[in-house]
Amino acid sequence: MNKDLTVGSPSRVLWKFCLPLFGSILFQQLYNIADSLVAGKFIGENALAAVGNSYEITLIFIAFAFGCNMGCSVIVSQLFGAKDYRQMKTAVTTALLLTGAVCLALMALGLLACRWLLALLHTPEELMAPSALYLDIYLWGLPFLFFYNVANGVFSALGDSKTPFLFLAVSSTANILVDIWFVTAFSMGIAGVAWATFLCQGVSCILAMATMLRRLHRLPAERKAPLFSLDLLKKIVAIALPSTLQQSFISIGNVILQSVINSFGSGVMAGYSAAVKLNNLVITSFTTLANGISTYTAQNIGAGKTQRIPLGLRAGLKMVWLLCVPFCLLYFLTGETFIRFFLDAPTDDALHTGVVFLRILSPFYFVVSAKLAADGVLRGAGLMKKFMIATFTDLILRVVLALVLARTALGSTGIWCAWPIGWIIGTGLSLLFYRQSFHQKAPV
Repeated sequence: MNKDLTVGSPSRVLWKFCLPLFGSILFQQLYNIADSLVAGKFIGENALAAVGNSYEITLIFIAFAFGCNMGCSVIVSQLFGAKDYRQMKTAVTTALLLTGAVCLALMALGLLACRWLLALLHTPEELMAPSALYLDIYLWGLPFLFFYNVANGVFSALGDSKTPFLFLAVSSTANILVDIWFVTAFSMGIAGVAWATFLCQGVSCILAMATMLRRLHRLPAERKAPLFSLDLLKKIVAIALPSTLQQSFISIGNVILQSVINSFGSGVMAGYSAAVKLNNLVITSFTTLANGISTYTAQNIGAGKTQRIPLGLRAGLKMVWLLCVPFCLLYFLTGETFIRFFLDAPTDDALHTGVVFLRILSPFYFVVSAKLAADGVLRGAGLMKKFMIATFTDLILRVVLALVLARTALGSTGIWCAWPIGWIIGTGLSLLFYRQSFHQKAPV
């Protein structure tokens, strides 16, 4: 059901909109975690390392899908808030055409260069074949990933966070079951893990697209909407490009870090692969709630109700900080239990790496969540230059410091220490830019 986020209590409206988003991201992460879980439990530590190694490359493609999602979502949100349904429909079809072109280009590039990328990661010889096999299958499923993300962005723009939740709840649960079925019953190994994700994500994409198109058809318009608009394309790209660059830079940084991590051996690789999936569950949850804040901001700007934006940020900060408490406590105090969940018989290196990673990062979730909430406002308001400055400062610091500290006596632990430093400085910049843009003290 479509939801107008420009009326009612900002806190109540945002809570109702974001709670299903949070549920959606939990199930979305099951897609990612299921592959590692099944690989580690039913195939072996090397299979887990191969999936984790490939995952850093898949994040590059996910970055572009996320950019298409945000570019479409923000512009459609603004037009929905302004009740300009004809232009809104054109924005959606324009975004779909853009997404199709980007997806085809990335598929061709990925299929030609995936082994080169794996070599760039210094992938150990014993992991090269399974990593390449996983990536090849994953690349054929890129259209499902891209078009599902655009559909999801449209649902969010219309204030509907429940429909994506239902799709993901069913498909991610099915993914786990099919993962186990292909690996255990058919002995397909790492290929079974990849094909299970391909099939379940494909079904989810088709259902989401069909539902989205039917929903758009029901919205009233004075006359038929054009399929393409160059002006809207420019606006979509103006939002999508910085969002893509942000996620791409994260992915490229992760690829660089993965190459350093790989030099410490398969034990450290496996421990990091497990721990980073747990960390990504938290960060992606924050990012998803921040996307909800972006939608709220964009709808209210479209309706000319900018006075509601600071109230929305305050509500958003309460949400993400409430989420920080259980994750911080669980990861810091019981991290070993979570790492063992991924590995049937973890080596000492794998276990130590995962536990140290979680204990260093988890106390700083309160910091990075505030940054992502403020970034949500900046992106929803179209203030992409400020958004990019704060984000890239954080990312560059994390990568550079990780490379430097890894060469000290800290070893692999030095890599994890770089995260909090980048988060602290990036958060300061994001809150400063928010305060400058909305002429009032940012709630901290």
